[in-house]
Amino acid sequence: MWYNSGMRNRKAFTLIELMLVVMIIATLAALVIPKFTGRAEQAKVTAARSDIVANIPTALDLYELDNGFYPTTEQGLAALRTQPTSAPVPPKWTGPYLKRKSIDPWGNPYLYESPGKHNPDAYDLYSYGKDGVEGGKDDIGNWEEE
Repeated sequence: MWYNSGMRNRKAFTLIELMLVVMIIATLAALVIPKFTGRAEQAKVTAARSDIVANIPTALDLYELDNGFYPTTEQGLAALRTQPTSAPVPPKWTGPYLKRKSIDPWGNPYLYESPGKHNPDAYDLYSYGKDGVEGGKDDIGNWEEE
């Protein structure tokens, strides 16, 4: 009998204690992980907005400054990386104006129209955002006001 009671006092974790620790860790993870996920998505939106209002427009403005016009819709943003061969052929193309392809943070190409529907004197530059579908709340365009 003396040895049986000694077995009960051994120093080890019980299944209940281990389950309690796992539940506490799972609860903390459930609170913390969504905050990091939200930050990642917010960072992607910020990066797309930066591309649409600053990075790509700078390249487009340099193209226009050199050639007197923006690339056509058909030539697209590819005209910033390789010299277009379709009309109007840019007479003083000194590119590439962009070093990388114009891909949004969600892996979709940025969309470009010239002349634009929203900016008829220039161009529309936009992304359909995370869902990749036109008309969603996550669409980002160069005609939107912050």
